[in-house]
Amino acid sequence: QVQLVESGGGLVQPGGSLRLSCAASGSIFTINRMNWYRQAPGKERDLVATLSSDNSTDYADSVKGRVSISRDNAKNTWYLQMNGLKFEDTAIYYCNADIRRRYVSYVGNYWGRGTQVTVSS
Repeated sequence: QVQLVESGGGLVQPGGSLRLSCAASGSIFTINRMNWYRQAPGKERDLVATLSSDNSTDYADSVKGRVSISRDNAKNTWYLQMNGLKFEDTAIYYCNADIRRRYVSYVGNYWGRGTQVTVSS
């Protein structure tokens, strides 16, 4: 089995920063693509950032220039550094990844349970 656990969410004032972490554990062979999504109240879950296995990144227009995704392969962990936070960044942030488990030939897609980010003065 594979588990993804997010951490680092919390309450922050506008203009502040947070760094979210997503730790993957279990019988992992490779992590091919790492993503961060977010879901605000009453809205759909949206892709925020992607980090591919070739180290290419992609960001939603709403966060470009304020957010950076990175990873630590040795720890099977990836991060979302968020700066210049705005009220509209308030959401539950979920990590997501395409992971190939040991001893299996297919790649599965896995989700964490989410971490709340609230931007408020």
